[in-house]
Amino acid sequence: MVIRTVRRRHPGKEKSSLKAYVRMNKNASVTPGARKGRGKGIAALVALLLGAQAFAGTALVGGRLIDGFGHLPIANSVILVDEGVIQQVGTVDSLPVPEGYEVVSTEGMDVLPGLWENHAHLMLTGHSDYSHWHPTYADRFASEIMPASPVQLLLAGVTTTRDLGATLEDSLSLKRRIESGEIPGPRVFISGPFIQHEPYPNTEMYRWGVSGAADGRRKVALLAEAGVDIIKLIDQDKMTLAEAQAVVDEAHKHNLKVVAHSHRPDEIRRGLEIGVDNFEHTGLTTAPEYPADVIRLLRERTATGRVAGGPMFWTPTVEGLWNYEFTVANPEKLDSDCWHRGLEPSTIADIEESIRYPGQLAYTQLTPIRKPTLKRKFLQLREAGVVMLVGTDSGIPMKFHCQSTWNEMDVWVNVMGVDPMDTIRAATYWGAVMMGVEDKWGTVSAGKYADIIAVKGDVLRHINLLSRVDFVMKGGVIYKHDGRPVEEAL
Repeated sequence: MVIRTVRRRHPGKEKSSLKAYVRMNKNASVTPGARKGRGKGIAALVALLLGAQAFAGTALVGGRLIDGFGHLPIANSVILVDEGVIQQVGTVDSLPVPEGYEVVSTEGMDVLPGLWENHAHLMLTGHSDYSHWHPTYADRFASEIMPASPVQLLLAGVTTTRDLGATLEDSLSLKRRIESGEIPGPRVFISGPFIQHEPYPNTEMYRWGVSGAADGRRKVALLAEAGVDIIKLIDQDKMTLAEAQAVVDEAHKHNLKVVAHSHRPDEIRRGLEIGVDNFEHTGLTTAPEYPADVIRLLRERTATGRVAGGPMFWTPTVEGLWNYEFTVANPEKLDSDCWHRGLEPSTIADIEESIRYPGQLAYTQLTPIRKPTLKRKFLQLREAGVVMLVGTDSGIPMKFHCQSTWNEMDVWVNVMGVDPMDTIRAATYWGAVMMGVEDKWGTVSAGKYADIIAVKGDVLRHINLLSRVDFVMKGGVIYKHDGRPVEEAL
C-alpha cells in the first residue's frame, strides 16, 4: 500500500487497499465541510461491510510549509485535514495531532498548495496536426481524451486548472464528472468555446463567431447560463469595438472574468480598452519588444488598481518557446510514458508518429526566431506591473499535461530571474485571486480546501524538483504518495 503512516491512533487497524477507496468517497463532496449524500453513504457502507474503520482526519506532519502567502516558510509543520478541508495549521511544537487522526509524514519535504495550471487545453494531448486531430478524435473527446488530460495534470501536482477553449458539452460533462468523483482530476474552471470575430475553417465546434453586439451578448449569455466559469476572447481587434465591448460587458454582468489573447499589439490595445481581466501569451510575432504605447497603456491600467474586480493579470506561456530548441536537440522527454496514462494504444501511436521529427513541425518554425524576444517582453510586462500567472498552453503540440507546468516554473526561475517564492505564488495564490476563489483555494491555511502537494528537497533552491511531485492531495483525498499514484483512486 502506498499510504505510509508513521503514527496511528488505531493500533489494530491494518493498511488495506480499501482505505484509499473509503477516503476517496467520504470526501467526494465539492463543498467545504459538507460531507453528505452519496459520498458519505458509500464510505460508511463499505467500512461497515468489510470491517474497516475510517480515520477521523489526516495530519501531515514534519515538512517545511510554503503556504502560498509569500512569507517565510514554516518549519516542522502540522496540517490537520478533515472533511476535505484544512482545519488547523501549526508546528509540531504548537499543534498536537488529535486522537483519531492518521499521521502522514512529510519529513524532509517541502509542502505547498496544489499548483494551478492557468492555461490548459484538455481536448489536446500534444499531437502536432490539429487538422487531423479534431476530426479524428472529436467523438472521443468526452470518453477518452478529456478524462485522460486531467489525470495527467493531477499526478503532476496540478490540483486546479483553467481549460481555455473546448467544445461546450464535452467541457461541461468533464467538469460534472470530476466534481461528482466519477473520475479523478484537478478542479476545472472551463471557458467552453472561444469567442472571436469568425471561427477558423473547420473549428466551429469549439469556436463561436460574433456578428454584431447583440450576437456577442447572446453567445456570452448562453455560455454563462450553461455553466462556464470564464470567457475566452480572441481576435478582439478584428471585432468592432461595439462587438468586443458587448462580450466583456455581458461576461461581467454574469460575474465572469474575461481572458483574451495578446498575440498582436492591437489585441492588447483593444483588450485594455474594453476591460479584459487577463491577457494570455507573449505574442506570435518576432518583434523584439512590445510597442511603447502598449506599455504605457498597461502602466496606466495597473496604476488604476481595479477595473472588473482585480489587478491586471497576464499568463505569458513562455516555456514551450524557450525549451523548443532543447527539445529538438534532445527529444527524450517526448518519449516519457507519463502522457500515455488514460489514452488508447492507437492514440498514443498517432501522437508519437505526429511528433517523430520535432524540428520539422510547421507549427514551430517561427519559434527559434521568437525565442530571443522572450526575456525582453517578459521583463517589460513585469516592469509594467501586471500580476503574472503560471500557465503553459498545455496540450498543444509536444506539450504534455504531465510536464508543462513545472517546465514553465523552471523557466521563470532559471531563465527569467523570477524569485522562486514569487513563482510559486503565481502558480497557486494568484490564480485563485484571479478567479475570485481565494477564500477556498490558493493557500494552505485553515478553512481552505485541502489541495496540497509535497516534494522531497528544497524547492526554493531547486524549483525543478517539481518535475517529480511526491505527494498529491486534493480535497483531502490522497492521489499520490511516495511518488506513486494511489491505484485505488485512479
